[in-house]
Amino acid sequence: MFDSVRVRLTLWYTVVLALVLVALSLITYFIFWRSTVQRTDASLAELSDAFLTTLDAEENDQTGPDSLKHAAQVAITEHRFRDHVFAIFERSGNLVVSSQDVPSGNSVTDSSPAGLLSSVSFRRFLEASVRADRTFGEVKGNKSGYRGFARQFSSEGQAYTLVILQSLHPQQEMLEEVASTFAWMIPIAILLASGGGYFLARKSLAPVVAMSSHAGRIGAANLHERLAVQNEKDELGQLARSFNSLLDRLSQSFERQQRFMADASHELRTPVAILRGESEVALSQQARSAEEYRESLGVLHQEAARLTHIVEDLFTLTRADAGQYPLQPRDFYLDELAAECVHSARTLALAKKITLNIEEATESPIHADESLLRRMILNLLDNAIKYTPVGGRVTVSYRRAGKEYALSITDTGGGIPAELQPRIFERFFRADEARSRGENDGGGAGLGLSISRWIAEAHHGRLELTQSDATGSTFTAYFPATASTSASSG
Repeated sequence: MFDSVRVRLTLWYTVVLALVLVALSLITYFIFWRSTVQRTDASLAELSDAFLTTLDAEENDQTGPDSLKHAAQVAITEHRFRDHVFAIFERSGNLVVSSQDVPSGNSVTDSSPAGLLSSVSFRRFLEASVRADRTFGEVKGNKSGYRGFARQFSSEGQAYTLVILQSLHPQQEMLEEVASTFAWMIPIAILLASGGGYFLARKSLAPVVAMSSHAGRIGAANLHERLAVQNEKDELGQLARSFNSLLDRLSQSFERQQRFMADASHELRTPVAILRGESEVALSQQARSAEEYRESLGVLHQEAARLTHIVEDLFTLTRADAGQYPLQPRDFYLDELAAECVHSARTLALAKKITLNIEEATESPIHADESLLRRMILNLLDNAIKYTPVGGRVTVSYRRAGKEYALSITDTGGGIPAELQPRIFERFFRADEARSRGENDGGGAGLGLSISRWIAEAHHGRLELTQSDATGSTFTAYFPATASTSASSG
């Protein structure tokens, strides 16, 4: 049950709402209780003022030694209320008069217990009241107790204490009603809220369930299908768009993988077929001359070398895709490396009577993997020489462009058609599919530019086709111009 997001959301919502309601109820109850106590205290203070005013007026009309007691009895009679107790004490604590000793002249009945004024709780309150002019406190009695107010006053030069007790039973009943109201309202509110929360969670997560069900049906056979986007502006719409983008990338990767496997199989099939056919021919004849065997072995060696080169390129790209090709950077000079590569490729250029030049430039210290950069430059030179006609020209140049080195290789071949230029860095792609793959044509497997671009990107650079038309093509590799102190000072 708890594995469902809807159930967990409903439980979290219910728990949070319950805590909020309980906290709100407690705060409301506390505020209501405090307000009740403040109103009770204010009522007792006003009642004491009115009682002393009446007591003073009656005492002026009385004569004799018990004038205070008689005046207090009259004042008690006039100000007697239900659940109220009046008492006057001397400074020593002796009782002068109380409402329990004065008979009620109206319908108001006295419900206070007989021993209230002699109880331990009341005596403690009375002792505490002597230390202040006005004192509020709690006195135990009956079920709910009393709220007590004590006030000091003087009469005929003697100090007295007026004590008024008000029963807390009405306030207690009111607070109990409030508490009982909260006690049945909170569970009902939680039940209603939990039901509504589950409904809203179910309705809100319905698109997610639909997307999950649809995504579960998408496989290799229907990878072209996409999730429906109901609202592009909300979070679920963003989730659907992100998932669709993921499907687009997976579909493209899947298509590239399928094309890669097909192209790899096609490229490997040709040399393997040649190896098998040549070996079968050599084995089919029992008596052959040494020259014929040498010729067959030469074909086998050439195709085996080509097969080895393709396998090595595939292995390099596989390690590069998996991020398992470690770079071994060191400090060297880019201009010196370019000159060495030009010198190595000069034999290929001379075979086709191609002029191979390198433009002189300033020293270019760089911190990179020298073997990989050498491989990239040789790949670009080999590609330029292959597609440059006899008597053409290949030029290598390099320059400092801001914080980058720009190494350019320009040929005078026929150029690359504009519609094929975006695909030249794809694996196994050749701009001239009609070119034969004989031993003298120089046709490759179409992996050189892919490897060269990966080498540039592995060094935080890039490889671009900067120009290609009928006059020739130019490939430019950009590298960060970072060099150590030792390389700069060498």
